[in-house]
Amino acid sequence: MIFIKLIKYIFKRIIFAGFLLYSYNVISVNFNMIIPINYFVLLIVAILGPFGLIGIVLFRFFIL
Repeated sequence: MIFIKLIKYIFKRIIFAGFLLYSYNVISVNFNMIIPINYFVLLIVAILGPFGLIGIVLFRFFIL
């Protein structure tokens, strides 16, 4: 029972991260700051949430 709850929690976090990245890309397409949606970025945003997305955006803005 606990294993099923864990799987559902992980699945919800990954789906939320995908929607968050897609929403960001729709908004930022005008500013040419698109973040590719791949497994690595999706994992970072799924683990850290919106703060992970902010970190990736700042990294891309200042470093790249």
